[in-house]
Amino acid sequence: MKKNALIIFVFIALFSCKSDELNQDRFKIGTFEIPEGKGYEKTIIIRQDSLQIEKYEDRIDSLSITWKNNFNYTLKMLHPKTAIDEDPIYVKITNIKKDSYEFEAVIGHSNFKQKGTIYKK
Repeated sequence: MKKNALIIFVFIALFSCKSDELNQDRFKIGTFEIPEGKGYEKTIIIRQDSLQIEKYEDRIDSLSITWKNNFNYTLKMLHPKTAIDEDPIYVKITNIKKDSYEFEAVIGHSNFKQKGTIYKK
């Protein structure tokens, strides 16, 4: 019985999302970029504490960012201009590389998922 539990524990540890891969603040603070393409305009993101500023096209948006854990966070527009801007954006980090991560984002409680990659500058 103990042997089975140990095997399951090792399996989970090997294949789960490791928090040491996401060096606590590596993607929580700094300047990032989403390149143009796949439904995105080139976007520059600046994160400090619980604030995220996004610069794209001729717009600048300010959002609050709340981290649930190292792999999930929620964005909320500070000054929404439309009804859809009032909905929170739920973001899940799905893959991590040295200076980037892939994500899936859902606005509000819709079923539409948008995928992309954010690069740390």
